[in-house]
Amino acid sequence: MASKITITFPDGTKKEYKKGVTGEEIAKGISEGLFRKAVAVKINDEQRDLYLPINESCEFKVLTFNDEEGKDVFWHSTSHLMAQAILRVFPESKLTIGPVVENGFYYDIDHPPFHEEDLEKIEAEMKKIVKENHLVRRKEISVAEAKKLFKNNKYKVEMLKEIDKFQDEGSTGKKGVVSVYEQGEFIDLCRGPHLPRTEMIKAFKLTKIAGAYWRGDAKNKQLQRIYGVSFPDNKQLKEYLEMLEEAEKRNHKKIGEEMGLFAHFDLVGKGLPVWLPRGEIIRGEVESFAVETEREAGYQRVSTPHLAKKELFEKSGHLPYYEDSMYPPMKMDDGTYYLKAMNCPSHHLIFSFRPRSYREMPVRLSEYGTCYRNELSGTLNGLLRVRILRMNDAHIYCTKDQIEREVELVLKMIKQYFEVFGLKNYWLRLSLHDPSSKSKYIDEPDNWLYAEKILRKVLVKLKLEFVEKKDEAAFYGPKIDVQFKNVYGREETMSTVQLDFAAKSRFDLYYVDDSGQKNKDVFVIHRAPLSTHERFMAFLIEHYAGKFPLWLSPVQVKVLTIVDRHEVYADRVVETLRNKGLRVEKDYRSETMNKKIRDAQLEKVNYIVVVGDREAEKVTVNIRTRDGVIHGEKHLDKFVDELVGEVKQKK
Repeated sequence: MASKITITFPDGTKKEYKKGVTGEEIAKGISEGLFRKAVAVKINDEQRDLYLPINESCEFKVLTFNDEEGKDVFWHSTSHLMAQAILRVFPESKLTIGPVVENGFYYDIDHPPFHEEDLEKIEAEMKKIVKENHLVRRKEISVAEAKKLFKNNKYKVEMLKEIDKFQDEGSTGKKGVVSVYEQGEFIDLCRGPHLPRTEMIKAFKLTKIAGAYWRGDAKNKQLQRIYGVSFPDNKQLKEYLEMLEEAEKRNHKKIGEEMGLFAHFDLVGKGLPVWLPRGEIIRGEVESFAVETEREAGYQRVSTPHLAKKELFEKSGHLPYYEDSMYPPMKMDDGTYYLKAMNCPSHHLIFSFRPRSYREMPVRLSEYGTCYRNELSGTLNGLLRVRILRMNDAHIYCTKDQIEREVELVLKMIKQYFEVFGLKNYWLRLSLHDPSSKSKYIDEPDNWLYAEKILRKVLVKLKLEFVEKKDEAAFYGPKIDVQFKNVYGREETMSTVQLDFAAKSRFDLYYVDDSGQKNKDVFVIHRAPLSTHERFMAFLIEHYAGKFPLWLSPVQVKVLTIVDRHEVYADRVVETLRNKGLRVEKDYRSETMNKKIRDAQLEKVNYIVVVGDREAEKVTVNIRTRDGVIHGEKHLDKFVDELVGEVKQKK
């Protein structure tokens, strides 16, 4: 038996080690600094604990907090730390699951509602456990033994029964075996890996309490979810908390309420935002911009009903693939209807309403269509996650040899939009299917191969940086998603371009080719460059922090009078501005000028105009901006012309 193994490092170098060497020993041999930063190791694409022996030659990488996978290990270990502290402070608690999320971790607990002061108690206990510096060790036990171990926790037992039922092979591939992790008196069901010692978690903060249903099912008991985040040192935690503080200032829910852009009413329902007058102005400007852009690009606008018969969605395949996201059926005297969760089935009918000639192709149908999604109440979040969506939707019906150019044009349109709105920090994701998920995707392997290949080709041709993500495709085809990080650092999808090869057979789509024959090789490109009104508005509010550029601003100018006798001239100023299509309000209150200016600045009005005797005599206005910059006196006509130009240029 060989006593040596060969370790291959990420840079391709190889080195021999004694069989049974641990990741910790290898890291320490490289450098003391790497050893201190190491959180786990990666052995042939499998994450493993630092202290476990390595008995075979392999590809090897030390994971630190700087790696995404390393962050996951660090945060999941902190989730266990928090769970241990919860059981010490609230021993009656029943732990369920505690996964990693994009910026930290959470644990769902069966316990009466927690309060902010409870978080302080839990954090204090977590600090004690860190100081106690428990070793964190993995242990493999049988499912039967695990059931006995967790017999007083029905949630863990339920998970173990599922493992038993489906003969899960566990994290090591051993049938009927599961892994648990121990630290001090605490033990939890977990795949791992974990940090080797609790003392490594130097800085953490429990950030939020929320409610969550067990297994995400509203029929189950509501649990308490505690969110948190952690870092290897206090400096990184401080920077993160400062980022959160700044993000709160830009929070679209906060600014939306302060500026009177949108509102939610209990009598209307959760996830159903109501657009207030000022918010509707911004929404209308965005839509008008999109409509004009699409008109110039050869799109034809259509409008479709908000509901349709069940048979339409069965024909499209959304039933059953998408049924969980749709509202329950409505049984009428002439059949069963659904609120539409998507616009494409109706657009397919419009395309096939009459025969199409090859000379017409591609056919581009657009609609700011209203759709409805049956989102769980606990997942709703301001405008980002709602139950009603006004989508910047369009469907391009094209021949096979037109796909590449049409996808290219859509991507260029997206880039053009983002340049106008000043959006820069985004990246592209090529979302692919998972061949093993037969129930999730249409089973047409050749079409998947072709569709994924052509989207990849366009991205490479345009020299766009992108990442590939498996198991993120639509059920009918691959897609290109444009990803952003919001002000909280969470990844969100903004725009999407999807290639659909299923609609042509489901809806018998065809065109008449140059030989007069029916050609059924019609591909459909689904695209939504500006996402939905709701999501895009949330991004714009946070991106601009409520300080919208002039063309979008709900109130572009506010006219302030010094005393009552100036109202006649002020009315002339207001009328002149309005006659040029500018949005203007007046403030003739008997308040101090400083207060009126301050109020206008808080409302984030772009230009604040003051008029008095001098301005009335010379037909001028005295201008300042919302940021406090004083521009001084300017002739009224020149001021109006400059504003009209600024709006036209969408600066």
